[in-house]
Formats: sequence, C-alpha cells, structure tokens
Amino acid sequence: MPPAAKWITCYTAIVAHSCNFRVDDGRICARILCRISRSAAQPVQKQLEIGHLLNKPHAIPFPCLRGVPLCETARMNSTAALTRWIKLYAQALGFELVGVAPAQPPPHADSFLLWLAQGYGGTMDYLERTAHLRINPAALLEGARSAVVVGLNYAPAELPDTDYRIARYALGDDYHLVIREKLEMLLSALQALVPEVQGRICVDSAPVLERDLAMLAGLGWYGKNTCLINTPRGSYFVIGVLLLTLELEYDTPAQGGCGTCRLCLDACPTGALVAPYQLDARKCISYLTIELRGSIPEEYRAPMGKWLFGCDICQEVCPFNRPRAHQPLRAQPTTEPRLQPRSLPTLAEILQMSETEFAERFRGSAIKRTKWRGLIRNALIVAGNKRDPTLRPLIEQYLHHDDPVLRETAAWALAQLELVEPAPAEYRVAQ
Repeated sequence: MPPAAKWITCYTAIVAHSCNFRVDDGRICARILCRISRSAAQPVQKQLEIGHLLNKPHAIPFPCLRGVPLCETARMNSTAALTRWIKLYAQALGFELVGVAPAQPPPHADSFLLWLAQGYGGTMDYLERTAHLRINPAALLEGARSAVVVGLNYAPAELPDTDYRIARYALGDDYHLVIREKLEMLLSALQALVPEVQGRICVDSAPVLERDLAMLAGLGWYGKNTCLINTPRGSYFVIGVLLLTLELEYDTPAQGGCGTCRLCLDACPTGALVAPYQLDARKCISYLTIELRGSIPEEYRAPMGKWLFGCDICQEVCPFNRPRAHQPLRAQPTTEPRLQPRSLPTLAEILQMSETEFAERFRGSAIKRTKWRGLIRNALIVAGNKRDPTLRPLIEQYLHHDDPVLRETAAWALAQLELVEPAPAEYRVAQ
C-alpha cells in the first residue's frame, strides 16, 4: 500500500474513533486527506512533515473535534455549526485567535485613504496602487461573503542575546509562510466538506485591510499606537485572513480603549506617532529599516539606537502586553515551533556578510524582506550608534563601496566613532 494510502487509512480510523461516527463517514476523512495532499506528487506524509507532526498522530489537527462530529458538519445545513467547525479547526491548527467578519468595505476605509493622501505611507507606492482593492474585500474574490480572520501569537519566551535588536515577529521563521500553510490546510479541509466553496488566503501580500477585518471579527481593537490589541492577550500576534464565498455567523466587533494612557506616543524615539491612532510611517523605525530602500534620513539614525530590523518600542511600553494576575495570557510565549527565535549572527558577522551568505543565513526569515543592502545599511547605523572602536575596520570597508547609500552611511557611522576615538587622517569625514 502506498504511504499516502496508509496515512489515509490510519487517520480515517483515528477520526472515526474520536468522533464516534459510522464507518461510512470514514470516506469523508479520506476525502479531506486527499484534498489536503492536493496531488499524487505531494503525498499526505509530506503535508504532515510541514506541520511538524509526522511522528505525533494523536496531535494531527484534522477535524476530529469532539462536539462537532465530522459526519454532522459534512452534511452541514446549519450556518452556526459550520462556523463553529471552522473555528475549532483553526484553533487545532494553532491559531490562538479566530473570528468571522462579513466581507464588506472596512469601517476605516475613508481614514486609510486620507492617510495615503497625507503622504504618511512614504515610499510604499503599492498601497496607493491597490487602495481600491483594500477598501473592498469582495473585489479580491468574486462572490466573497465572509472573512475568517486568525491571529497567531509570536511572543518569544526570552529575547535572544544579540548586540542589536530585531522586532519579535521576525525572530523565527517568516510568519507569512507559517500562516499561509495553516490556512491552506483549513481551506482544503473545508473544500472537502463543501466542494463548491471558493477561498482566497491573505497574509500581508494580498491587498486587504487585515486589522479592520480583524476588529470586525472580534480579534482586537485599535490602540493609540495603531496596533490591534486583544484585551486578554495584548498585541503580540500576527494576522491572517481567509476570504470565503460562504455566508457564516459573524462575530461582534471588538471593543476596548487606551483611556488616558499615552505611553506609546511618549516612548516613540522618532515621533512617528504624530497623534493618537495616527502613524507617520516615514518616521517609523519599522518602515525605515524594512520598507525604505534608499538612505535613512540622518535625523532618525541616532534615535534608531540598536534596532536593526523593525521596532517593538510602542508595544513594549503598552500595559496590555504586561502579564497580570487577572490577565495571564498577555505576552505569553508562543507555542508555534517555527516562530521560536533562530540563532542570529553578531553585528560584526553581519557587516562581513556577502549577498550569498545573507540569502542563505536568512532563508525562510522575514528579515530577507529588507534585502542585503538594506540590512548592511541598518547594521552600519547600529554600529555608529554603538560607537564601538572594534567595529571601525568593518565600517571602513564600505567607504569605497560601489553603492552610494552604503558609502554615505558608512561615512556617517565612522563620524560617530570619531566622537569616541579619532579616525586615521585618510578616513576623516568632513563636518
């Protein structure tokens, strides 16, 4: 018997036993497994390996969930029952948060368009090009009626011991890939039960206002730092959206508020939070270190401090990310294996890294988004802010680099070192 067939037989038995449904209903389980495998070239065993559950058959997140028997949901006549099944399946896949919202124009569509008109999006021209899609989810999927919105916790148990800072969400594997794989499994299982349903997965790359849909789905409310905050859990979670051509039961929009607190506004070192709930991305360290492709304006370099990729300051000071006796889930460490912090190179090693080494070292990491040039640019600024004389030779090698951004940034970094130890005459930077 082929390996895939063995897995189907095995899990058919497991699901049938767990859900206590008739032997005939085992065909439904086999259908789900075949659907998830997608093709003979991609056997079920490979799909399970992706889920890191190959050797844990009892932990495979198939829809053998007590309280929602598969035999019942396969003949789904109840919108409520199907909605409940989807939520339980999403939770079994590891999503801590899941809710459902109507696929309708988001409530903050006008605010988003105004934000773009004010120029707060900086060089992110793709936001303007796709604005008409972002304010109309139904335009992304013909016949879309519902949006299943999920949240995945990424908070690490401990921050890695590095001589620079990286935003928490980027410490492990690229969350875009992690969420997409999970949502693909959810969609495949759903299509096995309801073959006519169509879906589209959105994880940042698709033009949709995820936070608005997440708010409508009850996952969280907007904080003054513009992050989505879930009252019991805080804001250390990433969002994924699955648009569906099914009508489901919709959740109540999330409600909450920051009150008089303004810790995030006062803590932002670059003044990117120009007002409560209003972010000027052009000043944001996350934008500067990730999205901006050119030279980082000099007035923001010293405030960047040790931030090499992204920034968590406005979340670190937020009271909703501090565990309390009555809210123990806040900032609780993630249980997703692929979001655990990776081993990271030192700042000196990054400054010596070639483009090939960069691509290999950060394969499957969100850090690849900034590209080699961007990471070296950021590393030079961090080196300048550290004012560590031992980094001088590594900075100096970029003074004559072909790239003008790296040359200029290296000259700035060297000037910062001169505040501690004068540079050799041939490398003196005119002030």
